[in-house]
Amino acid sequence: MRNVLLGILGTNLDSGRGEDRWHRWRPSVSLCQHEELLVDRFELLYDPRDRELADLVAGDIAVVAPETKVQVHELSLSDPWDFDEVFGRLHEFARRYPFRVEDENYLVHITTGTHVEQICLFLLAESRHIPARLVQTSPPPRNQIGGGRYRIIDLDLSKYDALAKRFSQERREARSFLKSGIETRNARFNALIEQIEVVAIASTAPLLITGPTGAGKSQLARRIYELKRQREQLRGEMVEVNCATLRGDQAMSALFGHAKGAFTGSAGARRGLLQSANEGLLFLDEIGELGLDEQAMLLRAIEEKRFLPVGSDTEVASNFQLIAGTNRDLRACVRERTFREDLLARINLWTFCLPGLRDRREDIEPNLDYELERFASATGRKVTINKEARRRFLAFAESPAALWSANFRDLNACVTRMATLAEQGRVTIREVDDEIGRLQTAWGGQDDDTNAGCLDEVLTADQIETLDLFDRAQLAAVIGVCRQCSSLSEAGRTLFAVSRKQKAMPNDADRLRKYLARFGLSWGTVTRRGVSEES
Repeated sequence: MRNVLLGILGTNLDSGRGEDRWHRWRPSVSLCQHEELLVDRFELLYDPRDRELADLVAGDIAVVAPETKVQVHELSLSDPWDFDEVFGRLHEFARRYPFRVEDENYLVHITTGTHVEQICLFLLAESRHIPARLVQTSPPPRNQIGGGRYRIIDLDLSKYDALAKRFSQERREARSFLKSGIETRNARFNALIEQIEVVAIASTAPLLITGPTGAGKSQLARRIYELKRQREQLRGEMVEVNCATLRGDQAMSALFGHAKGAFTGSAGARRGLLQSANEGLLFLDEIGELGLDEQAMLLRAIEEKRFLPVGSDTEVASNFQLIAGTNRDLRACVRERTFREDLLARINLWTFCLPGLRDRREDIEPNLDYELERFASATGRKVTINKEARRRFLAFAESPAALWSANFRDLNACVTRMATLAEQGRVTIREVDDEIGRLQTAWGGQDDDTNAGCLDEVLTADQIETLDLFDRAQLAAVIGVCRQCSSLSEAGRTLFAVSRKQKAMPNDADRLRKYLARFGLSWGTVTRRGVSEES
């Protein structure tokens, strides 16, 4: 196959007059002097103002390499350092050029031209707009004459095992970092973290993290911030606020700041949380709790990076990345007119739903070890759990009897209690049995409170009277589980956790839907969320 060289005329490196030029290293000429690299054709790009130099270089190449045919091409640039212009012109040349990869090998010379031109050639070769390898040249050792040295660089990184392994290792480290180093086993959660890792590094758009209370939204937001900060994608601080704590007139001031004298008692100006997050990350947990006025201001701040503090006529700027968290169904909130549809559209580009602990029961064991490590770091006291106690705890924790209604907050609390009470730094069956009793009592009382009177909320008195006591108790328990779950499928998996294992293709959502239909009920009715059964 013939070798075809593509390069840009070097107005400095390729220049030279008289016989002295033969004693200088000129990259475009010297590259054609290597016997082991025979160049059949040299496509030389030049600015029309340098036509005389282009003709001189073409003539000198004909002297040192008569077999090389030089074809010159005008590359008109008003500013060879303007990236947009240079890339556009080189891209246009690449589109017009009749590449014949089946017959010719292409090399792009990236030693000559401005740095911007070299970068653009690299990008076009890397994207395969120019189907070529790169060639880099360097002069011969001091006081020597000759063609110098050259190196061919193939941009197909799959051929470089060491580089491929390094990139793969970096990806694994980033995912492990987002999981706090926990070797999680749940396939759905691990796939979710892989997606989040890619988006967090590649995008500055808002992220929306949904999921039940205690699923780890705040911790994940902090890990995303730390990952982006390590990679120098963020320079500012992380500002975190639970929107449920912002109430009344103070909400607007807390978020957007206020001018001095904006309202009674405002003796001085206030920056506000959005301005404090400039060049950093703003995490708005429970964003569904914001009032409509605050939502309107937030939408403008996200889109324009500017907003007006309360009582001020002067806008302030803040370039922050937003992560929003919620345990609500924001689409249902839009239908209920408690959340702005345009704001949801703006923050809904990347939405990730964290599963609750009940949907990740295989991850309880690695999280048990993680919580013990956290306890040791916080107290300076290392606590372990013996084999029998671990087996007893996991048998309960991974069973349907464990509700984990507060998700990881429940797990953190129970491990803290067991570790605190463990004598000689070792959790035994006694501590585990005591803790199981505490959890059962807490969750049992919670179920009573949750289910008490729930039938009155979904059925009329006459309808309830037609039900047997057995059906009333069972239906109340089912409604209680539904209200603790974020979706029909999750509730079905919880309610049919044992029997579903005996089915090749369990359809828990359909079973639960049919059960509720027996009483004239639907998912939206029993959960009071106004959402469809398919959610």
